[in-house]
Amino acid sequence: MTHTARRIGRSLALVLPVVMVLSGTLAVTMVPWADTSSSQILTASAEGVSVPAKPAAAAHEVLRDQLVGKIQQGQEPGDVLTQLQAEVDKRPSLAGHCVGIARALGRAAVDAYGPTKAQSFARPVCDTAYASGVASMG
Repeated sequence: MTHTARRIGRSLALVLPVVMVLSGTLAVTMVPWADTSSSQILTASAEGVSVPAKPAAAAHEVLRDQLVGKIQQGQEPGDVLTQLQAEVDKRPSLAGHCVGIARALGRAAVDAYGPTKAQSFARPVCDTAYASGVASMG
């Protein structure tokens, strides 16, 4: 008797989730969300199916964009470089991206201040990456 009950339990465990998913899918496709015309009945579940999800920006990209934005808004690049160093010290996972961020800051500083003035803000953050970013724009 226990063997038969176990077999029935396994069968239900396999079949029940499939039935529930299918019935839920059918229920969603049959609900007229906005319009009762037949053309609208299936569009509620089919909209956006082939559109890939937009990946979230990585932490280093968000930080880079924030810091570049600060330079563009008039904050001195030296202060922004100090903030970059503080962020890298706080989150060591950003160390591998420090050079790229510092270069982007150098390029933004050249755009905002010109190459000579931008070079005057250089700090020993991420070696010479900031200066490299300035030089690439100058």
